[in-house]
Amino acid sequence: MAINLTKGQKVDLTKGNPGLKKLMVGLGWDVNAYDSGADFDLDAAAFMLGDNGKCPSEKEFIFYGNLTHPSESLKHMGDNLTGEGEGDDEQIFIDLTKIPANVSKVAFTVTIYEAEERGQNFGQVSNSFIRIVDESTGQEVIHYDLGEDFSIETAVVVGELYKHNGEWKFNAIGSGFQGGLAALCGHYGIEVA
Repeated sequence: MAINLTKGQKVDLTKGNPGLKKLMVGLGWDVNAYDSGADFDLDAAAFMLGDNGKCPSEKEFIFYGNLTHPSESLKHMGDNLTGEGEGDDEQIFIDLTKIPANVSKVAFTVTIYEAEERGQNFGQVSNSFIRIVDESTGQEVIHYDLGEDFSIETAVVVGELYKHNGEWKFNAIGSGFQGGLAALCGHYGIEVA
């Protein structure tokens, strides 16, 4: 039975599930009826962070342009250009046993591609969620619905996996950013050309 989280809630992942090694993180969304004249392309990404809250290098930024970390601990299944249909729109697979020792946190984000050019923001997006599935059993262990409290933001930090006393936990964040992916990259120490 999945735990439904509310914003700011933290929950143990591995402490109560010692066999939990491989996760599938699914992110999904719907676009509201409001039409800006351009398609919405939302992108999920993961930032693998050190204790300082920054990515050690560009390799720890997992997104449609860098799908797999060299350690194979994170694999992004690729970009979904429309977000149409039920279920997960994008998925990231994680092997907790392969996450490098210098990574203590993985932040999951969703951004709107070319949001400014297309006049789009998260106020026009609904039913956004993140869910974590135990890959070995197919069981959903965590589900977090973001709610509708965004307006002008073009990027959202959905949640974080983080290591605490040797165990992995999940924090439901749901905080919005303006400035899209570039703002997130700056926040996490990645230089954008």
